[in-house]
Amino acid sequence: MDVFKLFTLLVLFKFASANEDASNRKHYVVYMGEHSFQDSESVITANHEMLASVMGSHEGAQDAAVHHYTKTFRGFSAMLTSDQARKLQESDLVVSVFKSKTNHIHTTHSWDFLGISNLEKHHQPLMDSASNVIIGVIDSGVWPESKSFDDYGLGPVPTKFKGVCSTGENFTLSNCNRKIVGARFYYEGFIAESGSLEAFNMTYFLSARDADGHGTHTASTIAGSVVPNVSLYGIGNGTARGGAPRARLAIYKACWFDLCSDADVLSAIDDAVSDGVDVISMSLGPSPPQPIYFSNVISIGSFHAFQKGVVVSASAGNSFSPRTATNVAPWILTVAASTMDRDIQTNIYLGNSQVIKGFSINPFQMNSFYGLVAGSAAAAPGVSSANSSFCKSNTLDPALVKGKIVVCTLEIIFDQRNEKAAAVKQGGGVGIILVDPLATDIGFQFEIPGTIISIEEAQKLQAYMVSQQNPVARITPTMTILSTKPAPEMAMFSSMGPNVISPDIIKPDITAPGVNVLAAWSPLATANTAGRSTDYNIISGTSMACPHVSALAAIVKSFHPSWSPAAIKSAIMTTATTQDNTRSFIRRHPNGTETSPFDYGSGHVNLAAAVDPGLVYDFDSSDIIDFLCSTGTSPAQLKNLTGETTHCRNTTTSSYNFNYPSIGVSNLRGNISVHRTVTYYGEGPAVYKAEVDSPPGVDVSVAPNELTFKKMGEKMSFTLNFTPYNTSNGDFVFGSLTWTDGMHVVRSPVGLNVVSL
Repeated sequence: MDVFKLFTLLVLFKFASANEDASNRKHYVVYMGEHSFQDSESVITANHEMLASVMGSHEGAQDAAVHHYTKTFRGFSAMLTSDQARKLQESDLVVSVFKSKTNHIHTTHSWDFLGISNLEKHHQPLMDSASNVIIGVIDSGVWPESKSFDDYGLGPVPTKFKGVCSTGENFTLSNCNRKIVGARFYYEGFIAESGSLEAFNMTYFLSARDADGHGTHTASTIAGSVVPNVSLYGIGNGTARGGAPRARLAIYKACWFDLCSDADVLSAIDDAVSDGVDVISMSLGPSPPQPIYFSNVISIGSFHAFQKGVVVSASAGNSFSPRTATNVAPWILTVAASTMDRDIQTNIYLGNSQVIKGFSINPFQMNSFYGLVAGSAAAAPGVSSANSSFCKSNTLDPALVKGKIVVCTLEIIFDQRNEKAAAVKQGGGVGIILVDPLATDIGFQFEIPGTIISIEEAQKLQAYMVSQQNPVARITPTMTILSTKPAPEMAMFSSMGPNVISPDIIKPDITAPGVNVLAAWSPLATANTAGRSTDYNIISGTSMACPHVSALAAIVKSFHPSWSPAAIKSAIMTTATTQDNTRSFIRRHPNGTETSPFDYGSGHVNLAAAVDPGLVYDFDSSDIIDFLCSTGTSPAQLKNLTGETTHCRNTTTSSYNFNYPSIGVSNLRGNISVHRTVTYYGEGPAVYKAEVDSPPGVDVSVAPNELTFKKMGEKMSFTLNFTPYNTSNGDFVFGSLTWTDGMHVVRSPVGLNVVSL
């Protein structure tokens, strides 16, 4: 056993044996807000003294402590009984105490689809300035040897960066460079809550090195260097690159085996802000429903980041359904996932020459046709046909599936798809066709030739199988099809609004490519690649969409270094497009159903426009406090968020008047007026005129409907007047407000729930 894993066991032993009530302890985060200590050591000493007051001794305090938050804010996490947690909560120095929960981790062509080449062509000197921007990636670590992290051509690390390159298992100082400028890792919270790392029986490194692949993928999507001739088994061939290839990366590994402890994530945010990053990218989040902001570490940590001028971009989640979007705090840039104009198809040729359209990543070549059999018709003795249709282990009769392609179905949405392929292979089957209407956006890889088909395609397949005495088929290797239409479409899995915590704030904020994205990968992460080692991989999720927006935030920051996080967020949102490449409104993949801002937010990112938005909707932390006060937030809740005693200064304001780039009113009763202020960023005088697309059942007017600006930085306010003439029966109705000077288009979605006239 090596020294790192031995150390892990010793830490676990320390937690388990601290005293006889250890089995009753849970992992709590103790948050204490801002502090005035001179250094981290003083904070840790004070934390231990506070812990000792409930643990009974300094030794007990040191044994119980897991994390110390000493930089952006003060606090700690510790293994406590509920009684000890209650006693700490009673201290005047403590803002809040809450259990640490677990979060889940939610490219060749995507950047071409977004028009990065045109942006670089016309703004190369400014694009070069992105080398001064540092993106902190909180994820599963990094595979530093990937060509995507080559630092060729980059100058010295910006002096503003104060982070470190933490060494550990298979990670040395030489693994950091001018691209990966810092690396840290956090595991104490994870093992306190989930147990030994060894117990998962998976490859891991007690360091910032990535054995999962997810962190490597997101980091390279953000700022990966340009690498030509990249593909996955020849699929998606092209030049791999990040959106901001000259930007720097600081790696904060807080996720292990797809799980991220609250306490570890909070420590990573604390370090990232203190280290001097400009953007934090988090492709992770809580399971829905979204927790209230005041007891959610991502919301609390990102609020402190916002206060310090750091943009926080986070994924909305992959929960398929309305009301499941997470990371929805107004100070977070919340990202949904959509497709790009590239299809990855693995089709099926039937014996009658009919083609069934399928989706997977299949490197295998079938040189001949094989017999088809439904799993339901190949049940093992004693197994019902319903159970065998799911193709689970030991449910198929080898005599009936040997040498055949087996058609399988889902039992539940969370079925392990790869286990079905393993069961087919175990029975002697040569291929798998999985009927899975929910996974056509997800590039699954099977250990045998396989593909996923929709319900509609399954009906065609079934009709053929019923009509033939000996039905046969051949599964083709995956094909890459470019310039597909329509694109983008919303990914079926992408979590949707409305916002369950702040319904006047439309969430998600934005959508970006998150389907079948090719980026760097850890060659040891073979669980998602059917056991095959690869340096680049194609995966899907809002986790893949988030780094696209993080990169865009870095680009906008490099163009406008003095802009606030809110201004950068506004630039990205108000320049987004709601049309696909057929000039129709964005729909949902794969069925083409209608979508709304609860799917895509303000729309699909538009890189070239975002760096020159014309007008921005800006706000600061005091505006956020006013917004929260308008929703009935108590002083105790505000203290939970800000870390200091905060009183509402303006209790008469309405939550819908928060100066957000989108406009939502969740409880419209009769006529109301909504107020907004925009800041002008342009050369010379300009006149912007309002264009309104009124939501159904509501008359909308804008006053004034023309804004005249004389100089950059000038602010002007306006009012939207809503006059409803039909109720919306409990649903939101949508429209938009657009300001344009003939060149810039500054668009805000409008969402209204008309309760009464």
